[in-house]
Amino acid sequence: MKPLGELDLYLLGEGRHERLWERLGAHLLDDDAGARFAVWAPNARGVSVVGDWNDWSEGTDPLVPQASSGVWAGAAGRAREGHAYKLAVRGADGHTRLKADPFAVRAEPPPQTASVLYRSRHAWGDDEWLARRAAVDPLTAPLSVYEVHAGSWRQGLGWRDLADELSEHVVELGFTHVELMPVMQHPYGPSWGYQVTGYFAPQATLGEPDDLRAFVDTMHANGIGVLLDWVPAHFPRDDWALARFDGTALYEHADPRRGSHPDWGTLVFNYGRHEVRNFLLANALYWLEEFHADGLRVDAVASMLYLDYSREPGEWLPNRFGGREDLEAVSFLQELNAVVHAAHPGVAMIAEESTAWPGVSRPTEGGGLGFTFKWNMGWMHDTLDYVSKEPVHRRWHHDELTFSMVYAWDENFVLPISHDEVVHGKQSLLRKLPGDEWQQFATLRALYGHMWAHPGKQLLFMGGELGQGTEWSEAGSLDWYVLDYPLHEGVRRCVADLNRAYRAEPALWEVDFAPAGFQWLVGDAREDNVLAYARFSGDGSRVLVSLVNFSPVVRHHWRVPLPLGGHWREVLNTDATEYGGSGVGNLGGVEALVEPLHGRPFSAGLTLPPLATVWLAPAEQMPV
Repeated sequence: MKPLGELDLYLLGEGRHERLWERLGAHLLDDDAGARFAVWAPNARGVSVVGDWNDWSEGTDPLVPQASSGVWAGAAGRAREGHAYKLAVRGADGHTRLKADPFAVRAEPPPQTASVLYRSRHAWGDDEWLARRAAVDPLTAPLSVYEVHAGSWRQGLGWRDLADELSEHVVELGFTHVELMPVMQHPYGPSWGYQVTGYFAPQATLGEPDDLRAFVDTMHANGIGVLLDWVPAHFPRDDWALARFDGTALYEHADPRRGSHPDWGTLVFNYGRHEVRNFLLANALYWLEEFHADGLRVDAVASMLYLDYSREPGEWLPNRFGGREDLEAVSFLQELNAVVHAAHPGVAMIAEESTAWPGVSRPTEGGGLGFTFKWNMGWMHDTLDYVSKEPVHRRWHHDELTFSMVYAWDENFVLPISHDEVVHGKQSLLRKLPGDEWQQFATLRALYGHMWAHPGKQLLFMGGELGQGTEWSEAGSLDWYVLDYPLHEGVRRCVADLNRAYRAEPALWEVDFAPAGFQWLVGDAREDNVLAYARFSGDGSRVLVSLVNFSPVVRHHWRVPLPLGGHWREVLNTDATEYGGSGVGNLGGVEALVEPLHGRPFSAGLTLPPLATVWLAPAEQMPV
């Protein structure tokens, strides 16, 4: 392992060392010559390495300062792979704290908290996947994401077994990507990974780091992309982790009005400190380069952008202009996205951002934050609120369905129905819906049909494809047994067919973020609880029409304007009997005649099934 050099220290001080994990942390030397260690602790009075090889004796293997960089480095000749270790940091306050290595690539399984010496031996086999990824613009490609909590999809599976079973399931369902809730080391399972203590170490309860690499390799071999949740907004207060690392507020702000997160009881990173920015920037690149992730979904971006986030007056400090924007966080996010996109074309950076902050998914050179996509929380809240109403009342809430198109082109949106919507008393998706069992399942299928046709990419949390009736809990597996029941199996089949039809139709994904990809056909049928709209491919040569009936009434001879004359076939009908529906529809297709309607020259009379979405396409337009 190459030791720290002057250039490394300079780049760290400037916050621009993009491969910092190769210099800081612990690195095994060849020929069983021990390990080299390096840590940033500028205010420490002394640092040594304690571990299995030296009986955890402070001072036996000391580290020494590297010029005036704040970095301490040294070697331990008796350290070996598999040894647990910590850093004994004698802080500026005179107290010695045993700290996990911030750059450790492996950690002990909780409740143990030590770092572990490790060397990867994984031989990657996904060169073709990476080459294809670099050549594709995710904005104009199909993106249908299956969100997964790895520990509870099927409890008891490690990364390698999960790779086999999950890839088979995802291939059957037709999703293009899985998104993993945080896989970084965290000590508390019910945090779902959002309380990270080991930013460079995969969660130890699921296997060693190369097991996660094998998981990603297997996914890529099966044509499935892997997105990782990433948490740069806050970190927990555990005294053995990053908090007050060298006896001072090092990674966090010292003033609690900047450094303490009121919602989660955590600490906020100091984005104005070069070395902290470098830690986070290098960490993002680490997961993309060392684990071949296809993108990062950045958690809680809104909490990073606003200095007064969840704070009352007097509990926050304004920026230098007197405003509420965290200018240092904005600058960090812009740098992060610019660096990632330059280094890894085709990788997606996705923001969970719940406010109207402008330009989240716009280029940094124009003042945007530079993300590839932004989660559309407004669409999610409005749509779920609408479908939770009894059908007789939905006419009064019709605008909740159509409002998303007012701002649809402001950002590059992902439509998310995530884990946050099916926990903590919110009920499962199925149980949010009114009516008897048949109506609940029919409404759920209709919702999915609308979601897959609406402009934007889509994300569905695991269990949604089963029509699971219980809330999700990380303490148990999904309710796989429900697939023995026809209505639940029907939802699974419907999701699989939606994904297959979606991926086969460029009109549904080539132009998600510009008006040219969408036209309202009927947007104001509030008395009927009906929507009708068309989607178009990039060159306009392909079209798909989606009709959504959120009423339990069959609507016979319902006339709809269509973009083209001639025969139209039914591509998909969520009321099909194989999904558990009533089988009402237009199996023979429909004929668009020269009968003007709503300003269009062609229209057709058709049957709208109850609580269902129907997709139509011109008969001569075959799937790609």
